[in-house]
Amino acid sequence: MFKKILIANRGEIALRVIRTCKEMGIKTVAVYSTADAESLHVKFADEAVCIGPPSSSESYLKISNIIAAAEITNADAIHPGYGFLSENAKFSKICEEHGIKFIGASEEMIDRMGDKANAKATMKEAGVPCVPGSDGVIETFEDCKKVAKATGYPVMLKASAGGGGKGMRAVWKAEDLQDAWESARAESKAAFGNDDMYMEKLIEEPRHIEIQIVGDSRGKACHLSERDCSIQRRHQKLTEEVPSPFMTDKLRNKMGKAAVKAAEFIKYEGAGTVEFLVDKNRNFYFMEMNTRIQVEHPITEQVIDFDLIREQILVAAGIPISGKNYLPQLHSIECRINAEDPFNDFRPSPGKITTLHAPGGHGVRLDTHVYAGYTIPPNYDSMIAKLITTAQSRDEAINKMKRALDEFVIEGIKTTIPFHRQLMDHPDYLAGNYTTKFMEDFKMQKVIED
Repeated sequence: MFKKILIANRGEIALRVIRTCKEMGIKTVAVYSTADAESLHVKFADEAVCIGPPSSSESYLKISNIIAAAEITNADAIHPGYGFLSENAKFSKICEEHGIKFIGASEEMIDRMGDKANAKATMKEAGVPCVPGSDGVIETFEDCKKVAKATGYPVMLKASAGGGGKGMRAVWKAEDLQDAWESARAESKAAFGNDDMYMEKLIEEPRHIEIQIVGDSRGKACHLSERDCSIQRRHQKLTEEVPSPFMTDKLRNKMGKAAVKAAEFIKYEGAGTVEFLVDKNRNFYFMEMNTRIQVEHPITEQVIDFDLIREQILVAAGIPISGKNYLPQLHSIECRINAEDPFNDFRPSPGKITTLHAPGGHGVRLDTHVYAGYTIPPNYDSMIAKLITTAQSRDEAINKMKRALDEFVIEGIKTTIPFHRQLMDHPDYLAGNYTTKFMEDFKMQKVIED
């Protein structure tokens, strides 16, 4: 087992990893930028190393600085969390070259699944259902027109190196294709340094349902059931739940088998997520694979009583998985609390938290790195907390979430707590009747305060 793990991340996920390491008797090293010196992950780690100024490119994305921090602290493994370098093949390789275990996917695996066009081709080869569309990257606009015609409108153009909704364009008719092609490529080039595009049939009224998997060094994989991530704004998830209200036992079995087949076909090692689009007739199609832990992993942990970070560490240490597939025993909902103003088009709201009262009680979990007096820097993602409620049924989990949101007080900045409170009262949400298009029609209701 590892003696010391460096967490190459910040905030809530860094603190999450530190907690599990401590429970396993493993020493921890936090890294931080000068903007994060007061974050809880820095305070709670056994050691902490400043790796640069606030800019991510000079700190959390600076591979040389992170490797140096690992070497001077004698860390024998690095956990990348999510975001930043978690799916960076070069970082995985450099860790290996320096004799440091990367608690994540190998260089080969990240390359194979990180490029979405290649990932889709691999999944087709594995026999996993895929959305109709191009066979890999589209080379020219003339090819783009041919693929669109053969696939049938509407279609979705996607950046092959994409993520976070960048480089994606829905196209409903042929005359709009060229503008979409040019703008998507330009956006992808700016965001990822790569303008390769591929095309898929646009699935109407889709659900975004992902299957959590874990694979070990012996080529064995298992699944840990699904998460419904359909409530999104600009392709960014806002809330997730497990089990999905759209799921049936038959569909869960089929999707679980497909995800395990995908993982074992590529001999995947570590925790990962196979993401699917599911149409209104419950046909499912492979969308992408994330070769890392997900933001929303806590709800899976809650419904099956399982520590996914611990499993990541065990697998990285060469310990085989049980091979058992897991089914949800409870219902869990996660609300991502962002420092944003939901009444002002979700505009970012960094600044000092003057007051914070955390919700509590049975079935309430709060993952956060902030506290009263903490200043949220403007340099990073706006998520500051994840509020998770777990209960015997979906109705109970929703009611518990309403109560927890009412208890959750954060002053000094704007947050998305009011959005989640209104969401929990929305008739379509309460009925489990939502798709990835839900937020297109959602409108915040102004609250008149006494």
